[in-house]
Amino acid sequence: MSQPAFCSLEGKNALVTGASRGIGRAIAVELATAGASVVLSYRTGADEAMALAAEIGGRALHADVSDPDSARALVEEAGDLDILVNNAGVTRDGLLVRMSDDDWNTVIDTNLASCFYTCRAAARGMMKRRSGSVVNISSIVGIHGNWGQTNYAASKAGIIGFTKALARELGSRSIRANVVVPGYVKTQLTDVLPDGATETMLQSTPLGRLGDPEDVAGAVRFLCSEEASFITGAVLLVDGGLGM
Repeated sequence: MSQPAFCSLEGKNALVTGASRGIGRAIAVELATAGASVVLSYRTGADEAMALAAEIGGRALHADVSDPDSARALVEEAGDLDILVNNAGVTRDGLLVRMSDDDWNTVIDTNLASCFYTCRAAARGMMKRRSGSVVNISSIVGIHGNWGQTNYAASKAGIIGFTKALARELGSRSIRANVVVPGYVKTQLTDVLPDGATETMLQSTPLGRLGDPEDVAGAVRFLCSEEASFITGAVLLVDGGLGM
């Protein structure tokens, strides 16, 4: 008798925010490979998002998830969700004493408030169906902090607390909420770092390499699957050992 594939997501409907490139793109591809119907959202990078949607047989929707109305409309258009992955994020780095209100608010709204807006919009449907999986993408910076990133660290640390509270609220309806915490991953953000900074990262990472977006995507797929059906409120570090 044939057995279902490990971490299969056949028949599931998934929404991935911030999916036009980098980690979000890898997550969308991985969930589609697992059998899910994937809706990917983007604020910038329309051409990349449309090309990806065509590649994986999904849909690309424009949205600004830092805006509550736009986030709600996105979730409504995505349909009945089995899986919600909040990956949208930005950086506006700078020293605290020079940081503008706009740089603070932009990062908090895009990285953290967006999780609240999309989860709030998706929760009622999941509660009615008594099933669902939410995975929010944080960062190792939210655990350790980083020079010049008080806004980013606050937003990513906030995601962890938010998700743990969400897991407690929704657990009785069989809805799971977990966090994936990437370490230093090869993306456009790390590509522009000076060689010295990259070398420092590698020296601090026991596995001695930067992560690939696919490393994060595999962890997300697992947490969305039935193989992780007794896991909620977890914080899964995908960081090569950096966070030990």
